[in-house]
Parts: sequence; structure tokens; C-alpha cells
Amino acid sequence: MTPVELSRTVLCAVRRAVDEGELSVAVPARAVVTPPGPGGRGDYATNIALQLARPAGQAPLRVAEVLRPYLMGAEGVRGVEITGPGFLNISLDGSAVPDLVRRVRLDGPRYGHSDDLAGEVFAVRVPYEVRAEVLADVLARIIGAQGGRVDVSHDVGHHVGHDLGHDRGGHARGDVGGDRGATVLRPVPAPEDPAPLGLDAARWALLHPAPHDRPRITADHLVQREGNPLFRVRYAHARTRAVCRNAADLGFTAQPGPLDAADLVALLADYPRVLATAVAVAPSNRPSKLSSDPRVVPDSSAPSRLARHLVGVADATLVLLPAVLPRGEEKPSAAHRARLALAEAAGAVLAGGLSLLGIDAPDHL
Repeated sequence: MTPVELSRTVLCAVRRAVDEGELSVAVPARAVVTPPGPGGRGDYATNIALQLARPAGQAPLRVAEVLRPYLMGAEGVRGVEITGPGFLNISLDGSAVPDLVRRVRLDGPRYGHSDDLAGEVFAVRVPYEVRAEVLADVLARIIGAQGGRVDVSHDVGHHVGHDLGHDRGGHARGDVGGDRGATVLRPVPAPEDPAPLGLDAARWALLHPAPHDRPRITADHLVQREGNPLFRVRYAHARTRAVCRNAADLGFTAQPGPLDAADLVALLADYPRVLATAVAVAPSNRPSKLSSDPRVVPDSSAPSRLARHLVGVADATLVLLPAVLPRGEEKPSAAHRARLALAEAAGAVLAGGLSLLGIDAPDHL
């Protein structure tokens, strides 16, 4: 069960509690599900009880107690604990890890794609500036992976539609207006032409920093060493392909199974949620109008979030890889097969994510 699926399970629990008359609230559009923080337990945690407490007119702990039995009865959920002021900590059953790995390997680089935005068309306007152009291109790729479409045009210099650019201090602006309802993207511009870095390094240099941060256009993006995040991501992908080739030479294949690689598993499970954050409810300086009719718009931070997530996946993958293949006279075991399957899954996510960023994922590096 991925965080996106678990989020739907949480919302289903809320809906059932409302239908049974135990809660009197509007069912929210989404429930945030994340790995548990300090003091948390289980595989995932949600703050949905804290979110619903005020509209329900009840204490967060009471809301959590109402929701707990509905979550306990959900398929794939092994246990639910309440911690702190009302966090619900959810443990999944033992089949969760093998099932996740099977799904990623089955979907390949398209893992995390969905049709959640099918039929949605987003108008985006950008200035004639390379970073804004690349940002819009990647937003279109990520939203396309969710079934939506982005129509990109060029901004003529005045504020039209919902502006997700930044003021001179680098602060995000949010204003809804204009007559075309377009989203205007104005990230901090590139300080110089990134073309001399080559296509892949140039795109990474523009996309990895948050839109309000000034990108660095330097040769550091080209060096093949651990301090270069782009190198680590591409190297981790190439290494997953190498261990698959080496396993084939040794005569054994992957077989998903239980294993101890919680950090990497959590990052793979969270990948669909990262893609889903390509759109968000628009912030506004005019809450009276927007609060009753929230508008979903492309989120200019989505490409940088994806890039940083891939760095996390790569780092966790590089920790796993030394234990994938048998050593010396050691025979391939179930643990080796399970690690190989997880390595294949990680490689698929790295390849899929780099593709959405418009960056090549070589099998040899």
C-alpha cells in the first residue's frame, strides 16, 4: 500500500465515521500521510484527527479514537496507535513490502503515474527565460503523468492569472486575477546561460534548487563524485542495472520478499505522492473569494521536490547495493533475491523520475 492509497483509506475511514453519525464534518479532499516523526510508531502517520478536530467540535484525541476502529478494519492495515495530541500511527501487514516491490517492478518507470487529473487542462504562462521554460516543461511532464495537460504560453510582462513567481526578495507571490485564469511562473532566473553544461546537467542545475533559490551554473554539476547530487542519482541507477546483469551471470533472479531496508522502501512508497504534488490549491490574498471556490493550479516547486526525492532514493539505494550479490562462495539466498528485487524497483523509480525531469538515465556510467 502506497501513501497515496493509504491516504484514500484514511479518507474512507472519515467518510464511514460521518455516515455512522460519529463525526459531523465535511470529508476533506485529501489526508496527509507521511513516515512517522520522532516518537511515532508504525509505518506511516497522519494528522487527520488534528485537522478535523475544530470543525468536528471535538478534541483531537477523541476524533482519533473515533477513526481508529475504522482504520483497523481496512485491508492491509495491521495496527493503529494514537500518539501525541492525536496522531494516528498506522502499521501495515507483512505483505506490504513485497507487494510494493512487485508493483514497482510491474509498472517500471511508469510507477506512480495515474489518471487522477484526466481531463484537466492547466494554462501556464512563462517569461522568455530559460529556467522558466524548463520549469514549465517539467511541470507539463509530471502533470501529464497524472493524466492532465498543460498549455504553455509566454507572459508579456504584466501579471495575468495566478502568479507563482517571486518578488525581488525571492518570496513567493500568490494572486488570483486576470481574465484568462493562467498560472504565471517566474522562478529566480538563471544567472547565465546553462547550455555549456550540456542538456542533462543544465536541466538539473535549473530544477534541483527551489524556484525561489538562485541556481548555480557551474562545472560542479559535471564532476563524477559523491558531492554531485546528479552524479549520485545517475550512478545509483547505473549500479542497479549492473547488479541485475551480474545476478543474471550468477544464475539467480529477483524475488520480492521481506527485508530490512525501511528507508528505501519508504521513499519508493512515497514516490506517487511526490508526483501528485505537481498541483496544489492556489494560495490567495483574496481569501473571501477563494475559500469558497478553491482553485487547483500547477505547483512550481514540484520539479525541485522530485529532484530532491530522487537524491534520497539514490542515497538509500547505494546503501543497499553492496549486499545484493553473494560474496565469495556464498550461495544466492532468499534475502539476496529480495534485495535484488528492491534494487530493480529503485532503478525503475530513478529512471522514471529522471525521465520526467528530461534527464537521461544511462545503464552504464
